[in-house]
Amino acid sequence: MARDQQLEVLNVMDKAKTQLYHFTAVVIAGMGFFTDAYDLFSISLVTKLLGRIYYTSGTLKPGSLPPNVASAVNGVALCGTLAGQLFFGWLGDRLGRKRVYGITLVLMVVCSICSGLSFGHSPKTVMATLCFFRFWVGFGIGGDYPLSATIMAEYSNKKSRGSFIAAVFSMQGFGILAGGAVAIIVSTIFRTFFPARSFAIDPIGSTVPEADYVWRIILMFGAVPAALTYYWRMKMPETPRYTALVAKNAEQTRADMQKVLQIEFVPEKIVLDIESPRPAKKLNEFGLFSREFMSRHGLHLLGTTTTWFTIDVAYYSQNLFQKDIFSAIGWIPAAKTMSALDELYKIARAQTLIALCGTVPGYWFTVFLIDHLGRYVIQLIGFAFMSIFMFALAFPYEHWTKEGNHIGFVVLYGLTFFFANFGPNSTTFVVPAEIFPARFRATCHGISAASGKAGAIVGAFGFLYAAQSQNKGKADAGYPAGIGIRNSLFVLTGINLIGLVLTFMLVPESKGKSLEEMSKENDDQAPADAQLPPV
Repeated sequence: MARDQQLEVLNVMDKAKTQLYHFTAVVIAGMGFFTDAYDLFSISLVTKLLGRIYYTSGTLKPGSLPPNVASAVNGVALCGTLAGQLFFGWLGDRLGRKRVYGITLVLMVVCSICSGLSFGHSPKTVMATLCFFRFWVGFGIGGDYPLSATIMAEYSNKKSRGSFIAAVFSMQGFGILAGGAVAIIVSTIFRTFFPARSFAIDPIGSTVPEADYVWRIILMFGAVPAALTYYWRMKMPETPRYTALVAKNAEQTRADMQKVLQIEFVPEKIVLDIESPRPAKKLNEFGLFSREFMSRHGLHLLGTTTTWFTIDVAYYSQNLFQKDIFSAIGWIPAAKTMSALDELYKIARAQTLIALCGTVPGYWFTVFLIDHLGRYVIQLIGFAFMSIFMFALAFPYEHWTKEGNHIGFVVLYGLTFFFANFGPNSTTFVVPAEIFPARFRATCHGISAASGKAGAIVGAFGFLYAAQSQNKGKADAGYPAGIGIRNSLFVLTGINLIGLVLTFMLVPESKGKSLEEMSKENDDQAPADAQLPPV
C-alpha cells in the first residue's frame, strides 16, 4: 500500500501542469544563486583596489596584492564553497532539504556583512579577517548548490524540469551583472564626491582615503538579496520526493503538495492488494559507494564530477581574471594612468559588458532550449564552441593586442562565456540533480559540485601564476615568470576538449524522463550504462 501511494504521488507530480508555485520556487531558490554569484565574483572587481589601498610601496607602480595574498583573497571563498557543498549535500540527505536550507542563507547574509567589516591595524590583519569571513561566505554558498538543485528537481514535472533547474542557476548571471552594476554605481558616487588625479600625476593622492569604504560597501551588498528571501525559504514545505521516498510518508507528501500546487490525488488509483502482497524489494538498501551503488551509478558520478571539474577550471580562470586579460590587450588603460576609483569603474564596466552580452544570454538560451535539445547535446555544443573560440583568441594573440583589434577580441571572449553558459556551466548543475536516487541526490550533487570547485581552485590559483608574462621583468610585482596569457589560453582550449570527450563518453541524457526512471529507484536491476548515450 505505502509503495503504491508513493508511486501515485510521484506520478501526479511528474504530470502536474506548470503553475505559479513552480515560478515562485525558481525565484526563492534562484535568489540564493544570485547572491552566490555576486559574492564569489565581486571580489575580482575590488582586488586591484585592495592592492592600491593596502600595498602601495612607492611611486613607480600602483600598489598590488602580493601573490600569496591575492591567491588567498581570490581562492579562499572557493575553498569554503567546496567544503560547504560536501557537508550540506550530505546533511540535506540526512535531515531533509528544507531543514538545512535556511542555514546556508543565514551564513551568506552574516558573513557578507562581516566581510565588509573586516578590521585590523595593518594590511595583514585586514586581509586575514577578510579571508576568514570569505571562507564562511563560501561555506554557505556551497550548501546552496546541492540543496537548490535538488529542491527544484524534486518539485518539478518531468516535462519542464530542466528549464526550472537551469532557471535557478541562471540567476547566477544576474548576480554577476549586479556585482558589476553595484561597483559602477558606488565608484561613480565616490569619484564624484572625492575626485582624484591619476597615479602618474599624484601617486599618493590617486587613492583617496574614502576608497576604503568602497570595497566594503560592494562586498556587504551581497547580504541584501539573500536576506529578502529568507522568510519564503522557511515557508517552503519539504520536497515531495524526499518525504515520499526517504521519509516514506506519502500522506504528508499529499498534504504538502496540495498546499502549494493545484493538483488532485485520486484515492481510487491506490491498489490495495492485502491478501497477496508483493515481496518487499531491497533496492533501497544499498549504501553510498557500495558495490551496488557503483554498479548502478558509478559511471554517472564519474561523468558529473569530471565534466564539472573541467568546465570550472576554464570558467573561473576567465571570470576571476578578466581584468588582467583586458589590461594585457589594452582594453583597460594602464593602471598608472588612472586613479584607484577610476580603475575600479573601468574594470566593473568591462566585466558588466561581458556579463550583459555573453554571460546572461547564455544562461537563458539554456533555460529555453534544455528541454528541447537535451542536456547532453547542449553540453557537447558548449564545450565544442568554447574550444573553438579560445583557440581563436590564443593562436593570433599578438593580432588582438594591437590597437584597433580589441573589439574583435572582446567579441570572441564574450562568446566563450556565452557557450560556457549555453553549455556545460549550466548543464553540469542540472544533470546531477536528476540521475541519482532521492536518498543520495543532494550528496551526489554536492560531490559533483565540489569536484567543480576543485577545478575552480585550480583555475583561480593556476591562472594567477600561469598568465604572468614569460619575461620576468614584465610580470606583476612579486610573481615569477609564467607562460603568458596566450599559452594559458591554449591550455584552457585543451581542457575544454577534454571536457568534450568526457561528456561524449560519460554523461547521460535525462530529457523527458522522471527522476525515478533516471535513477532506477523503482527497479530491481539498473545496469550502470543503461542511460548512457550511444558511443
